[in-house]
Amino acid sequence: MFTTTLAQKSATLPLDLFTVIEDLKHKLNAVILAHYYQDPDIQDIADFIGDSLQLAKAAAQTNADVIVFAGVHFMAETAKILNPDKLVLLPDLNAGCSLADSCPPDEFAAFKAAHPDHLVISYINCSAQIKAMSDIICTSSNAVKIVQQIPKEQPIIFAPDKNLGRYVIQQTGRDMLLWKGSCIVHETFSEKKIVQLQTIHAEAEVIAHPECETGVLRHANYIGSTAALLNYCQKSPAQAFIVATEPGIIHQMQKLAPHKQFIPAPPENNCKCNECPFMHLNTLEKLHLTMKNLTPEITMSEEIRVAALSPIQRMLEMSI
Repeated sequence: MFTTTLAQKSATLPLDLFTVIEDLKHKLNAVILAHYYQDPDIQDIADFIGDSLQLAKAAAQTNADVIVFAGVHFMAETAKILNPDKLVLLPDLNAGCSLADSCPPDEFAAFKAAHPDHLVISYINCSAQIKAMSDIICTSSNAVKIVQQIPKEQPIIFAPDKNLGRYVIQQTGRDMLLWKGSCIVHETFSEKKIVQLQTIHAEAEVIAHPECETGVLRHANYIGSTAALLNYCQKSPAQAFIVATEPGIIHQMQKLAPHKQFIPAPPENNCKCNECPFMHLNTLEKLHLTMKNLTPEITMSEEIRVAALSPIQRMLEMSI
């Protein structure tokens, strides 16, 4: 369904656009990092595809002079925080994040100040300003592992995703104080429609991202980060999966397990609300123009960058 063949690409895009981008990569000593939720064309031309943790590690380790981040704004910010001397580009600066937007820095600063004894663990899906106010950053891949390393007597603020926070509480038994943020995509999946799909596809396993609401997670055979879901569907003997996360990941799932069936979990309404509107602002054409013109560039103050770097480094150290 989501796999794009070379012939299909040539029907919709100039075939040499892929060649031009490859030439620019060599000319600029650039690396293209892409999230699993990006369009298939971008995934296919990327040097590295991953979830937030994998991309953070890739950004920390790259020797490229230019990082082209095919994802959303907070991801490119993370790359810049880790690489202050590199040029970090984002194809569309409007590629934001509803979850990051749900945690305004001024409001979070007041929230943190009201609980001065709490350690702040923030999900990486937040702005550089929120990272700068945090003690440790986490991703959906390592949130449980990181919380388990915190002494039990230490109170914790977990921000900004309430659904991921609630899942971590269930897995660790920790009584954390949650910021009430959420992702518009993962909140839109319909529990009722997923149950209906299960009756039609009785052989299918439900796999879900922990950003989903509790009603969806209770039906899941497996809950995990984007990368974990990809790994699980390859190893599971099941031949069909109902996928409760942004459907861009299905492109990689079908490439790695072409003999299996992947069914996108439906939204509540009859719309494409299960697709992230911000992720899909990036296109192959914009990626090309970004590399050609070396803009738009991700910038931030050095004060914010340095403050945000420490909690990211703590995450990387605690994820080993």
